[in-house]
Amino acid sequence: MKHCISAVLLLLWPLLLQARPLLDLVDIQGVRDNQLVGYGLVVGLPGSGDKSQVRFAAQSLNNMLKQFGVQLDESSLPKSKNVAAVAVTATLPANASPGQTMDVTIMSLGDAKSLHGGSLMLTPLRGVDGKVYALAQGNLVVGGLNATGQNGSSVTVNVPTAGIIPSGAIVERSVQQLYDPGAQVVLNLKQPNYQTARNVVTAINQVFGPDVARAEHKGKLVVSAPVDANSRITFMSMLQDIDVEEGSQRPRVVFNSRTGTVVMNDVVRVKRAAVSHGSLTITISEQQGVSQPLPFSGGTTTPVQNSAVNVQERTANMMLWPEGSSLDAIVQAINALGATPAELMSILIALDNAGALDADLLVI
Repeated sequence: MKHCISAVLLLLWPLLLQARPLLDLVDIQGVRDNQLVGYGLVVGLPGSGDKSQVRFAAQSLNNMLKQFGVQLDESSLPKSKNVAAVAVTATLPANASPGQTMDVTIMSLGDAKSLHGGSLMLTPLRGVDGKVYALAQGNLVVGGLNATGQNGSSVTVNVPTAGIIPSGAIVERSVQQLYDPGAQVVLNLKQPNYQTARNVVTAINQVFGPDVARAEHKGKLVVSAPVDANSRITFMSMLQDIDVEEGSQRPRVVFNSRTGTVVMNDVVRVKRAAVSHGSLTITISEQQGVSQPLPFSGGTTTPVQNSAVNVQERTANMMLWPEGSSLDAIVQAINALGATPAELMSILIALDNAGALDADLLVI
């Protein structure tokens, strides 16, 4: 009996691996994060702040000093390289309450060389409606650095003009939820799929009874839910515990044309195909010379441009892929051809045009 149970578990194990919690597959309509943005000043920089030509940084510093009773002439704005004007962004979580904290991101707006060692002054963060929802302040954590020599040479590592402040903002106002806490909860699939929608409806109805959940289309599900707040929380917690088998997705190959990155998942397959890839290298060298006339010939010395063209073609053997080759076989074959990421894109596009690639191509 134990051996039979073990055999059944081994057969079901691939299916169990595909099961995911329901709330990992869906978003609850109306429960969403909100983007906040603000404008502030970073002070305490060791001479790496905005230069004098960035006038809005000086104007902001002047306005801040006025709030503390320091009056300066508008014609002579303060010039300090220890200050930088920055944009401050944050994401306000759904159902966030006043007093909670959240991370903020700071990015330079002027020509500051580095924000390392700076501190953000108190900055209001506003939503799209113009209301202040949080206040940000604190010391920056910058992952990059910049070093400049006296002769103008410099070294930059990562991005020194951007940083974060962990838990650097305090929520001051709650966001009114957009959803109506009625007798229904709308679930939107993160990746619309007919099989996933069917599996979600089946799993919910098996737990709560028939006709509790229904699918309006492949991306939207409607679930009957209690109206009482406490009962609704219990209902949502039970939804969170439901595991659903995700439907099959079409394999996809993603190209990043800017960085040359190619990403393929493990379900990408190719049909039986033969591929040969070679490269043609053309080298043109220019050399300037002088044509010197013979003595007493009456000629003039003239410059001469000499060009040399060299053509080299790398020969490559034809690679044969068997039917249903896996990702490992594809990668090994392309590496054997010596293809670069850019050439890999061309090979996969050619395979797709030939109908031998069982995947969708996506260029980002």
